[in-house]
Amino acid sequence: MLFTITYEGNNTQELGYLLHKHPERAQQFELAYGKAYVFYPEVSDERTTAALLLDIDPIDLARGKAGSRDGGLFDYVNDRPYASTSFMSTAIARVFGTAMNGRCDKCQELADTPLNLTARLFSLKDYGDTELARELFEPLGYTVRTERTVLDDSFPEWGVSPYIDLTISGTVKLSELLNHIYVLIPVFDRQKHYYISEDEIRKLLDHGEGWLGSHPYIEKITRRYFTTRKSYARKALDLLLSEEDVEGENAEISECAENPESTENPESAEEKEAHTPLNTQRMEAVKNAVLASGAASVIDLGCGECRLTSLLLNEQQIRKVAACDVSVSVLEKAAQRLHLDRMQPYRKNKLTLMQASLTYRDRRFEGYDCACVIEVIEHIEPMRIPSFERAVFEFAAPRTVILTTPNREYNANYEHMQENSFRHGDHRFEWDRAEFQEWTRHICEKFGYSCEISGIGDIDETLGAPTQMGVFTKNG
Repeated sequence: MLFTITYEGNNTQELGYLLHKHPERAQQFELAYGKAYVFYPEVSDERTTAALLLDIDPIDLARGKAGSRDGGLFDYVNDRPYASTSFMSTAIARVFGTAMNGRCDKCQELADTPLNLTARLFSLKDYGDTELARELFEPLGYTVRTERTVLDDSFPEWGVSPYIDLTISGTVKLSELLNHIYVLIPVFDRQKHYYISEDEIRKLLDHGEGWLGSHPYIEKITRRYFTTRKSYARKALDLLLSEEDVEGENAEISECAENPESTENPESAEEKEAHTPLNTQRMEAVKNAVLASGAASVIDLGCGECRLTSLLLNEQQIRKVAACDVSVSVLEKAAQRLHLDRMQPYRKNKLTLMQASLTYRDRRFEGYDCACVIEVIEHIEPMRIPSFERAVFEFAAPRTVILTTPNREYNANYEHMQENSFRHGDHRFEWDRAEFQEWTRHICEKFGYSCEISGIGDIDETLGAPTQMGVFTKNG
């Protein structure tokens, strides 16, 4: 297995300081399943490349060391010594651990600076999923290139290889690059070489800190990272999304964090149906409603940290996305989580961030096919709701408005909530289903819309769904 990092710019030999590996000396590291070698194929002031070569002994694996299976030819004839898998992730953590943590006593300022870096991984197994590499790395701001060969030129009917050579380039801190690679390698192969324990949840949270929670494919990454351990994937998702999903549906998060012994065993977890957090279901439902409306331009009103915006930027149908929030600090945080400073040009050209209030007319809101108002209206003082209505439905007046808000009736299902309390301390009110239906009827009559109401999340036969969504369509 081979992994390379290339640094281009000025004084690029300082990559040796960042990796804590001298460019003029090849180094060898003993691992439980083989050996790792670090060397520099090219070194100059303008371009320096460091290589990590992992040499796995298949005989050691077959003799019962890490990664071995229970007998049979597969233990001796397999792709483990050649394909970049979790073996490589483990080697990166072992050999470049200090660099992953962003520490460099001699060049700390350089370690904290985004650099022009290119990483290459050879023989990643994506099983022919041609979009996987782009889905994983492009939202992080990388330019992605993959190469795939046919299995045998003499037998074209055999098709193409299930392996790719991956190249990613971007302006990024070295520590970020290493953590991205570390987490995402196992997402390709889905076959870890070691037993997955609950400690793996904390490992994912540590290495995914600051980027994984806002990744548009967070569910896909988490589920494939934990392979068959569905309960671990569920808990990791809840923890990663807990900052976004501040309502009541993930009460088990604190129990998991404080008492890891209380979780179910892996066998029962494999049989349980995967849990999808309500916030994730909500964003997916809204995204699908936007696409179904045929909109090519969307404004995300009250965008928060831009989870919906991030999803919309990935859709080819959407050519323009605006995201606005009343809080400048929230927008600054959103820009960081979107990796705006190194976002791919085709995504960045779609995006506009703006500071604005939803209770005043703003001409910047006008001209969009669709407006999304997701879990926002309940944060507005009731006396200001008429001003909000005019700003959105009269003055901006998009063809489609998609609005979600909590269903107050469903709160009875949250055992930790006190009676008559709201799901969030900043909520000014919460509507039950009848109140929401009455409000949508008022909007339709006053501003010339029709509305379709639906529920999002697990439906209680008596209390309805936790989230209620209205899709307003302009008449005529």
